[in-house]
Amino acid sequence: MANSLAHTKWVCKYHIVFTPKYRRKIIYNQLRLDIRTILKDLCKWKGVEIIEGNCMPDHVHL
Repeated sequence: MANSLAHTKWVCKYHIVFTPKYRRKIIYNQLRLDIRTILKDLCKWKGVEIIEGNCMPDHVHL
């Protein structure tokens, strides 16, 4: 759904990537679940809708 003002309309979508320092492959098992929970809680708190997300061993896409 587009936001609008008198003479403008916009839809803002962002591609966000989080990476550990030096892209070390550390995102596994419990850390992966913790990151997922934290990001979901933060987005819910801020009123942000996550359209798609993916955790890889060396980065997280939102």
